Amino acid sequence: MTATNTQQRVVIIDTGCANVSSVRFAIERLGYQVEVSKDPEVVLAADKLFLPGVGTASEAMQNLQQRDLVSLVKQVTKPLLGICLGMQLLGKESQEHGQNGSEIIPCLDLCDASVEKIQAEGLPLPHMGWNTITPEDNHPLFKSIPAGSYFYFVHSYAMPVFDHTEQQGGKTIASAQYGQSFTAAVQSGNYYGVQFHPERSSKAGAKLIQNFLEL
Repeated sequence: MTATNTQQRVVIIDTGCANVSSVRFAIERLGYQVEVSKDPEVVLAADKLFLPGVGTASEAMQNLQQRDLVSLVKQVTKPLLGICLGMQLLGKESQEHGQNGSEIIPCLDLCDASVEKIQAEGLPLPHMGWNTITPEDNHPLFKSIPAGSYFYFVHSYAMPVFDHTEQQGGKTIASAQYGQSFTAAVQSGNYYGVQFHPERSSKAGAKLIQNFLEL
């Protein structure tokens, strides 16, 4: 890794959620300096951005609104990686509303997919633990990550597998299977998302974060 790479300005958008510090440590272990910020000047000056998220879509969108982050995230022109719920927030809407799941939550609408409860076919929810993914051939986000690599998931809701053009609504760039196929990673222009937790996914997760930082 060159010095130039590690001198990029890397920012984790401060969503106030619990996994910010673990994402930060995972990036720092790769030799990068990281800022955690919700300041528009800092966010818009970043070379690479991370949007972490845990909890429910309704709480997370409320958090983003309270922190004036909704329009800010939509202004980003550099690569941004949404992690877990952070990926789901990139979609149009989510069924995940607190405990009852009866209300549709509008999300950031940066990719043309809705987030729905997993049809787990009798398997326990949440889908929690290690699972393999099937990435798109030759996608730079999955460079040098062997087929059949395991990543760590914790979720009950997911985007279906979908394929619009990358610039027009985005597409699935990796899928996984848990009762049904679902989107494990997505790209819509400069917005990327992963349903799993790369910061908790050992060597494969570290390599994915490195690949994103080197895009």
